[in-house]
Amino acid sequence: MNPAKCDELDYIHFLVAAQRVFSNTEAARCHPAAGTGGPAHDAYTRLLHRCQADGEALWKEVRPYVRLTEGMLVLDDTTLDKPYARRMALVTRHWSGKHQRVVRGINLINLMWTDGDSHLPCDFCIYNKPHDGLTKNDHFEAMILRAAERGFRPRLVAFDSWYASLKNLKLIRSLNGHWLTKLKANRLVDPDGSGNRPLRTVLIPRHGAIVHLKGYGLVKVFKIVAPNGDIEYWATSDLTMTLEQLADFALWGWRIEEYHRWLKQFCGIERAQHRSAKAQRNHIGLALRAFLRLEIYRLQTGTSWFEAKTAIIRDAIRAYLAQPFYTLTPTA
Repeated sequence: MNPAKCDELDYIHFLVAAQRVFSNTEAARCHPAAGTGGPAHDAYTRLLHRCQADGEALWKEVRPYVRLTEGMLVLDDTTLDKPYARRMALVTRHWSGKHQRVVRGINLINLMWTDGDSHLPCDFCIYNKPHDGLTKNDHFEAMILRAAERGFRPRLVAFDSWYASLKNLKLIRSLNGHWLTKLKANRLVDPDGSGNRPLRTVLIPRHGAIVHLKGYGLVKVFKIVAPNGDIEYWATSDLTMTLEQLADFALWGWRIEEYHRWLKQFCGIERAQHRSAKAQRNHIGLALRAFLRLEIYRLQTGTSWFEAKTAIIRDAIRAYLAQPFYTLTPTA
């Protein structure tokens, strides 16, 4: 058997450097040995069908950069847009926060560690219930348990109201951890021993209130009114949390939204054109590892992701401007 002409790092570095086109054909054209025996696009296709770019591979790379007993773990999902895919594996219909409607795409569930500045992906999975039968809450449980096995004991585990089921809250409590989430306004709580009632009917002071969440136990709830009038109920198992601490931790939790946005913009995670589930999964895994390189560089140098990407092509633009070859014959 002939040796492979490209490996995972070749693909990762291509995703880091590419600006708009992230296809295997473009990867082959950009290879340093292109035209002189370098890998053809088929070599990259074979790579995506043979490699194992899963959460374990991601964890091995990010492990040196996280502090297991500090910071916050944030879990959330995002939809990778695939509006024109009709025969592509893993593509189903999901709600998109970006489009504010149901769209066709791949639902990616991410677990990220942050200390308020970092955006370090630690694990991921793909929601594909029609084929594996697993719900989002099943993936939540699996990723939280894996994090515990890897030694994580963070200050908090944060997630949105979709994952705020009693089972998930009790899971984190069983691991001796604290959680932070939003609760729906109709969740039943008992504020004073007089019986359960919907959260929206409870008077909650500015500094928060300790209430009994039905089926769980004591939690601390804060009522936050947005400038547009929307009301959010934030809840935590940490009964000592202050409003000021909540504001800081909520900002930390927002880091995963930034991570999803820049992951799509800079690493081509939505751009893979492969039909098979194996190739799509591996492309996604390698795109996360490409983002990790940009993020570590940002943390070490203070260089933004945008500047880091732009710097890669700046010399090429400068060289072209010195000797442009798309020219017109002068008419004057």
